Amino acid sequence: MSEWGELPLIFERSKAGRCACSLPHYELPKGKVPAALARSEAPRLPELAEPDLARHFSALADRNFGIDSGFYPLGSCTMKYNPRLNERLAALPGFADLHPHQVPEDAQGALELCFRLQEALAEISGLDAVSLQPAAGSQGELTGLMLVRAYFADRGELGERRKVVVPDTAHGTNPASVTMAGFELQPVKTDARGNLDLDDLRRVVGPDTAALMLTNPSTLGLFEENIARVAGIFHQVGALLYYDGANLNAVCGVSRPGDMGFDVVHFNLHKTFSTPHGGGGPGAGPVAVRRELEPFLPVPRIVRREDGSFALDSEQAKSIGRVRGFLGPFGVFVKAYAFIRVYGPALREMSEAAVLNANYLLSRLKDVYELRYDRLCMHEFVLSACALKREHGISALDVAKRLMDFGIHPPTVYFPLVVPEALMIEPTESESLETLDAFVEAMRRIAAEAVENPELLHEAPHDRPVERLDEAAAVKRAIVRYEFGESAPASGQPAAST
Repeated sequence: MSEWGELPLIFERSKAGRCACSLPHYELPKGKVPAALARSEAPRLPELAEPDLARHFSALADRNFGIDSGFYPLGSCTMKYNPRLNERLAALPGFADLHPHQVPEDAQGALELCFRLQEALAEISGLDAVSLQPAAGSQGELTGLMLVRAYFADRGELGERRKVVVPDTAHGTNPASVTMAGFELQPVKTDARGNLDLDDLRRVVGPDTAALMLTNPSTLGLFEENIARVAGIFHQVGALLYYDGANLNAVCGVSRPGDMGFDVVHFNLHKTFSTPHGGGGPGAGPVAVRRELEPFLPVPRIVRREDGSFALDSEQAKSIGRVRGFLGPFGVFVKAYAFIRVYGPALREMSEAAVLNANYLLSRLKDVYELRYDRLCMHEFVLSACALKREHGISALDVAKRLMDFGIHPPTVYFPLVVPEALMIEPTESESLETLDAFVEAMRRIAAEAVENPELLHEAPHDRPVERLDEAAAVKRAIVRYEFGESAPASGQPAAST
């Protein structure tokens, strides 16, 4: 029996000779396997009856936490409820059964959906052209910076345009994308109100600047109050503005990045427009650009011919080429398009509800947790457990672990880095007043427990299959496979995950 939450592993449930299914036997000759690929012995697979197999994976599924299980106020990564209707639409045979190599003539419906999604995203962003190719937000970032690079290379300025300005509140992928795109990172500070420090910005921006990477609202959940002045600083020296769309859920239908002065935008369709988010995918990171950058977009481009049909166009001389195989995660496009069509102009209401929910939580929690930037927030906000740690030894991690005992997924902690003991909270537009009030009650109770019984928090969570872990050791000595026989994990040690 595994010590991992008292749930046996699939191999530990195995009994020789049991089988969950029987495959039909056909009177056909055996296929020939090349000698270099042939097995010398049969694979070691678990043997279970179908009920045991079904119960095993059902038990594992019951231990997962998702947006269907409870409140998921993650912060930075929008974890909203995704309508089940959109899942059914993506599973329609005409969509789900398309082959990646389907000829355009036999995939007109899919191409039209993609084309219309591009048009919607262009309108939402306030820009002129869109590519759906990037597979996720991180690849959208890299693609956007590759477009910036191609733009300056075409102008003969790439040699001098070496730096990309990134705020100290940026998403962690931003600096990595800058480096991968071949630019130099230029950090800029945040001022006392949570905006970009304009004096520091003017100091670092010059003829060697290629672009600014900015999330607006920022990871602090604050809208950049000086965005028009910021755009002027960069455009005055011929640099571009890149918009990280991770927080678009706050402003969608309310304000448009293109109207703020941004030249390149990437979207996280899975955060804003209905796709289950997390667990490694699926995601999508389309990129929108101003007309001047359109020639550099990835190929193939989805275009509409004069006769109204749709085609794939790879004849773009200045394109940066492909950034992934095929067109992208098509199922995500179906869900996003359905989400946008259902809302229509009411997308504004989606964002307004998300902002209202966040400010409601902020107003009810800022008297028991520290608030470094005391302003109206957008879709998310960042509290601090500094006072709890200083006075009672309770960290942001302790608060997060204790929330699990209330059936609530912890928010993002220790990010952004400019807020010590950060608790980054995003309720989204999906949650009811009753859910928000239950979260407030849990957070206020935890703050009281920090004073009355701090050890309770240090030992949390108390009712999870796995309690408080040595997370540093788990990262350094990960057990990611099952060892048979003498090499199996010793008693009392965590076994492999199934």
